[in-house]
Amino acid sequence: MQLHAVRCWLPFLSLLLTVAAAPASARDLLRFFVGDATLATPGRVSPGLLLMGGGDRNVDALKWFIAKAGHGHLVVLRASYTTDVADEFYHDVGGLASAETFVFKSRRAAMDWKLLASLARADAIFIAGGDQSNYVRFWKGTPVAAALDAHVRAGKPLGGTSAGLAMLGEYLYGAMDGGSIRSPEAMADPLGAAVTIERDFLNLERLRGVITDSHFRERDRLGRLFAFLAKAQVMSGDAQRVLIGVGIDESAALAVESDGSSRIYATNPEGAVWVVRGGFADPPARGKPLNARRIEVTGVAAGSVLHLPEGRVEAPAFQRAYRVVDGVLQPIDY
Repeated sequence: MQLHAVRCWLPFLSLLLTVAAAPASARDLLRFFVGDATLATPGRVSPGLLLMGGGDRNVDALKWFIAKAGHGHLVVLRASYTTDVADEFYHDVGGLASAETFVFKSRRAAMDWKLLASLARADAIFIAGGDQSNYVRFWKGTPVAAALDAHVRAGKPLGGTSAGLAMLGEYLYGAMDGGSIRSPEAMADPLGAAVTIERDFLNLERLRGVITDSHFRERDRLGRLFAFLAKAQVMSGDAQRVLIGVGIDESAALAVESDGSSRIYATNPEGAVWVVRGGFADPPARGKPLNARRIEVTGVAAGSVLHLPEGRVEAPAFQRAYRVVDGVLQPIDY
């Protein structure tokens, strides 16, 4: 292991030693494995982030992720269902030495030493969909969150889809009230309790100042991303800070290279990534609807390049502008 990678993992390994006597039972954690754990990783492992919108997973995007993993050993994390994601990677796409799935049932599972050892060995980690509130409750402030940060710092790829995508930004929508808020309700009171924005979860350099959203066009989530950005800006305590929203359609995936240059894979030609530039001149007030004079939205499609975390887009698929008046979104001429 290179010296840089060792240094990246030292804080996490210290934490691992403190919880090594805390194995989880089957009531807390389920494990599934396919492949050969003894095989050496055949290729070079390299950094990258795969941000998927939550629909059918694009095969070319999965191949990109597997190549980033050096065709080695994948760990899938989730809090529902079982092995569909790992099966798709290992059996349907192929090219991995092994794929291991951990299904969390409690926060105690995040202290399991076997799980943490697998995360430390993994060439790639992928966070599946489900209910992101479980991920917040089970992982925030635990060795799992520390392991994910250490994994990325060590130059290894990390991916997520749907709820797994939601977890990756500096700010995230946690859906902590048991539902998934819609755009009209979010814009009606962006600082309200139902807009459950979380922070201090992961610390990924390429997603600093970024908040993500999935199932974007299909579930009409542009307005709620505006609300998420408005609340995150207030939470940041910096009225001048410009945060970036990244909404990803179900048919789309964004592959982020180590330098932040990002390109789209899409199973549908209409699949896109929507980049929203925050920085609201009129900060929202609690109990009041969102008002914004002009919000810029840029589309990323085939042929576009998105640079993260700054949000600059080369060859955009579209450029649009919106205003929000008393919580109602209105398109305006660009």
